[in-house]
Amino acid sequence: MQPLSALSDHALAGVIAVFTDIDDTLTSEGQLPAESYAALHRLAEAGLAVVPITGRPAGWCDMIARFWPVAGIVGENGAFYFSYDRQARKMRQRFFATDAERKENRRKLDALRERILRDVPGTGIASDQLYREADLAVDVCEDVPALPASEVDRVLALFKQAGAVAKLSSIHVNGWFGDYDKLSMSRVFAADIMGIDLDAEKERIIFVGDSPNDGPMFTFFPHSCGVANVIDFKNSGHALPAFVAPSRGGEGFVEIADRILAARKMTAGPMAQASR
Repeated sequence: MQPLSALSDHALAGVIAVFTDIDDTLTSEGQLPAESYAALHRLAEAGLAVVPITGRPAGWCDMIARFWPVAGIVGENGAFYFSYDRQARKMRQRFFATDAERKENRRKLDALRERILRDVPGTGIASDQLYREADLAVDVCEDVPALPASEVDRVLALFKQAGAVAKLSSIHVNGWFGDYDKLSMSRVFAADIMGIDLDAEKERIIFVGDSPNDGPMFTFFPHSCGVANVIDFKNSGHALPAFVAPSRGGEGFVEIADRILAARKMTAGPMAQASR
């Protein structure tokens, strides 16, 4: 990881979109600071597509797609995207799995839920589980005392033994059945909603994250950025971002947003002068 200051203004000036995690990336200490939300507005007003890429549930994502200054949202670690067409007043949705597949997957996840709660004392089911469509979220520190790393590893192992995908975020272990992740659904979103080929445009998109479940995004985007708390995972063996902001959480996100906007302004200035 290089410091954010090493990311060139030239690269930042060409950015067309900002994809970002939410928990401990936009938020700080479990809350969304006014400065983070204002930064989302400033990015959107500058003409950038802002897209949260999160592990949070469908119920939350519906609200975010409707009310936040975003082009859409990828939720439950890639299970779906939602994008609200404000002119047509219509929500566009696309799920990775069919209705029948999600029903069968839920049956298997319900059985796995009981096993995890029984075999790993101290775990809890995430309080937002009620609003989830495709995964099981096991709380490892959000509303329960922080689980020791060895017990978190046991939760991950139980998911994998059942044939599920399991990812660790800064607050939950999320598990699901299906060959998808944040990156695969981001590709679909980019094609459907933004009208671009993500592979062709990846150098013009900044992804901001903070934890192991952001690994596929960190690896894919050449200019991926982490807020400073990603350093907590530097010895975890998981993929890390190319650049890291000086500050943690929402303050770090604001630093990244400010760099992008400043670089665009610097480039626009000479262009405006030349056109006179």
